[in-house]
Amino acid sequence: MRRRVVVTGIGCVTPLGHTPEELWQNLLAGKSGVAKTTLMDASSFPTKISAEVKDWSIASVGEDADVWAKRSRHTNFAAGAAKQAVADAGLGDDVEPTRFGIYTGAGEGQQDFERFGRMMVAATADGEFSLKKFIEAGLEILDPKAELEQEPNLPSSYLAGMFNAQGPNANCLTACAASSQAIGEATEIIRRGEADVMLSGGAHSMIHPFGLTGFNLLTALSTRNDEPERASRPFDAKRDGFVLGEGGAMVVLEEYERAKARGANIYGEIAGYGTTADAFRITDTHPEGRGATSCIQMALADAGMNGEAIHYINAHGTSTTVNDKVETLAIRKSFGELADKIPVSSTKSMTGHLIAAAGATELIICLLALRDGIVPPTINYENPDPNCDLDYVPNKAREHACKTVLSNSFGFGGQNITLIATAV
Repeated sequence: MRRRVVVTGIGCVTPLGHTPEELWQNLLAGKSGVAKTTLMDASSFPTKISAEVKDWSIASVGEDADVWAKRSRHTNFAAGAAKQAVADAGLGDDVEPTRFGIYTGAGEGQQDFERFGRMMVAATADGEFSLKKFIEAGLEILDPKAELEQEPNLPSSYLAGMFNAQGPNANCLTACAASSQAIGEATEIIRRGEADVMLSGGAHSMIHPFGLTGFNLLTALSTRNDEPERASRPFDAKRDGFVLGEGGAMVVLEEYERAKARGANIYGEIAGYGTTADAFRITDTHPEGRGATSCIQMALADAGMNGEAIHYINAHGTSTTVNDKVETLAIRKSFGELADKIPVSSTKSMTGHLIAAAGATELIICLLALRDGIVPPTINYENPDPNCDLDYVPNKAREHACKTVLSNSFGFGGQNITLIATAV
């Protein structure tokens, strides 16, 4: 018999709020976390805006900021979100360490640009690049601990030590779908009986020269630099790309009977999980939305539900021309005539795109929609697009009773993840 899995704790550090409640209230108010980039000099880039986490320190959750300063920015976000989630869940010493696991969808750590730059200077001192001099400079200049912090599995490793979680420990990096996939896979671990509690989610920060360069070369980012707060406009006819964000979000997943026995607060049950690949192109979604459609249908089948059960969809909704059009098509193919009756919103219009951390953040938003019977808006929706013709909850939050919600996450490479959560 498949075991049921529920969410008993949530935590996040985002550009729009450093806790779930702060994030939620700002979303309902239609605020934006997008502004001019300050983490680096972006003046020479086509895109000069981003959604940064500002005025936050890991000291706010009781950790030593000096110790964590030596660790990657996204690792700090993961730890901050995890401390919140574990405290919210009220986990105590009764958790058997070998039955407590970690599954993250965390991105790569930040590159050591200052030392890398010095290596390049040394390697080109004679006017031409010398690999020999580059390597020699690296052996002299690079900090081995800083190099280690770049590994994507570091957040999950630190979290295991923080909470004595000796059970399954893994990290997946499937681009923008990573933290949703981590939650789905962590759910499966509990369902199979391999753990009783899993701490899962993701963290990422790509607001750095390599990240900005890559996405600009792909022409994926908005260049609406004069109007940062209006730049992310999913499903709007005048959208011109997504806004790069950063942050971390974590949830505590727990076997239902265990959570009920200890009187835990339950935000919702992870009822459905779908995971597919487009098997098409690395940076382009299949034009007929075949992977996204089959992913939604897989999650519905996993939950034993039909389309009538879904009361709200938190869309991947990146604000790129292709994604929003194809996601709309996939929703229509999956729900048929019912698609017109389901509110669909993209909270990336306010948070920006948190890349690997996006899915976990958006699942938390879905759980709060379940709790409060309110769905957040898609802000900056001003110009209807005939290719995007669903109810996108334009510009204002809406009271809407929800018992079951669906969250989509689609990533470069063609990864598709759909999670379905339901009230318990």
